[in-house]
Amino acid sequence: MTKILLLSDTHSHLDETILKYVKQADEIWHAGDIGDLKVTDSIKNLKPLRAVYGNIDSTEARGEFPLDNRFMCEKVSVWITHIGGYPGRYNPRIREALQLNPPRLFITGHSHILKVMPDKKLKLLHMNPGAIGTHGFHKVRTMLRFEIDGPEIKNLEVIEIPR
Repeated sequence: MTKILLLSDTHSHLDETILKYVKQADEIWHAGDIGDLKVTDSIKNLKPLRAVYGNIDSTEARGEFPLDNRFMCEKVSVWITHIGGYPGRYNPRIREALQLNPPRLFITGHSHILKVMPDKKLKLLHMNPGAIGTHGFHKVRTMLRFEIDGPEIKNLEVIEIPR
């Protein structure tokens, strides 16, 4: 079993509350708009990190992290990208690849809107953890925590932090 902390849109913000949850997870996944690489450096000093760059990220971030990150976690295929859309409204850049080879878990960021929803047609679960940073229109900062146990995605929790 792997305990995952999923975050996005830190926009250079990292605080002790986020780090408390980082320490409780086995792996941290970041869906882009990292901002200052001190954020990911701090996380990597504590736990394994899988991340993608977002539209606000620097050349340095784009050199360190990919635009799309596809991998297996236990028996679950995962695809993380920053601007990917959601079921019924996928980004045109990834739509065909998503339909030809859908992952079991499709993760995006960008919107600052927390969203977890199934795509029954592609048989995948979509997650967007919202935004955990302090920059943006969101009124509550959010992250997701869940477990992957073999082929199962379970024990999903929304973590809300007031701005």
